[in-house]
Amino acid sequence: MVNPDKNNEDIKVGITHGDFNGISYEIIIKTLMDKRIIEFFTPIVYGSSKVASYYRKTLDLNDIQFNLVKKADYANPKRINIINCINDEVKIEIGKLTEKAGELAFLALEKAVEDLKWNKIDVLVTAPINKSNIQSDKFNFTGHTDYLASKFNADNHLMLMVSNELRIGMVTGHIPLKEVSEQLTSELILNKIRILDKTLRMDFNIDKPKIAVLGLNPHAGDEGLIGTEEKETIIPALKMAEEENRLTFGPFPADGFFASEKYKKFDGILAMYHDQGMLPFKTLAFDTGVNFTAGLPIIRTSPAHGTAFDIAGQNIASPDSFRQAIYLAIDIFNNRREFEELNKNPLKVSDNQNDKPQFDPKARH
Repeated sequence: MVNPDKNNEDIKVGITHGDFNGISYEIIIKTLMDKRIIEFFTPIVYGSSKVASYYRKTLDLNDIQFNLVKKADYANPKRINIINCINDEVKIEIGKLTEKAGELAFLALEKAVEDLKWNKIDVLVTAPINKSNIQSDKFNFTGHTDYLASKFNADNHLMLMVSNELRIGMVTGHIPLKEVSEQLTSELILNKIRILDKTLRMDFNIDKPKIAVLGLNPHAGDEGLIGTEEKETIIPALKMAEEENRLTFGPFPADGFFASEKYKKFDGILAMYHDQGMLPFKTLAFDTGVNFTAGLPIIRTSPAHGTAFDIAGQNIASPDSFRQAIYLAIDIFNNRREFEELNKNPLKVSDNQNDKPQFDPKARH
């Protein structure tokens, strides 16, 4: 949650509108309707003022006015700013998958990322896209994470799901379940542990983060009776992490780990594959969960849900997750700024825990 005592007004938050046939504009408008919001940051929406006006009228959310600007440099810190990424008339088909919506989702993302590169905005919050209709010669990725990693030349990154009580990263991402085992290596797991450890210290102000690592198989392999990945791959990675003085524990059987609420004892959790982490996360924190891409030189967050075509245009979508995505982006921006003040070169801090900064900020649990 944003600290009201900090001076956040100068923070420019870029917001991409995602797929405009989904709930994106509804959650954006509902979030920005709170007039106190501009006390925390300067919002800049990348999208279409005409589409925004359509949803404002259709959903009867008229208690908001957008300030149309040509570029981020002209954003008014006292207004809700919007940049037109396309000037043509667009056909809005609520709840439908259309090629035009995918095209405009990409144009908004492309423009925001360019501004992010040139420091015209400080953080990026992305509304949900549809991974099918956004595909093109310029966007051939499984989602925002891989696209941003490519644009910022970041080979080492981690999709991290964040809520008040949970921070879950996934070793493997959007791949078929049958490919998970063959992609898992001790080196890959160790690399993800390093990224998670670093982001917990730099982005979440946790000095000595405790990381839980889940097993791949039921009962974490049951001493090799139900698979050997734990013995041959995961445990060796944990031993290497221990040699680097990282506080890592496991491997834990995923079912009992969450059922017993053992997850509350750790600052971060590393799951082996997408659904192993996403299922408990969405069960426990769907309404307020946030997707944060750790390991990038820039800050990007998004709500934990998707386009929600099935409820689009019905004025029933909750803005809570999107609002939390904005707040988390600002918190991380402030944490990195504080980290930079306490360290001469924060973005080049070694991945070795032995080289961690010599200070003791208050941990956020």
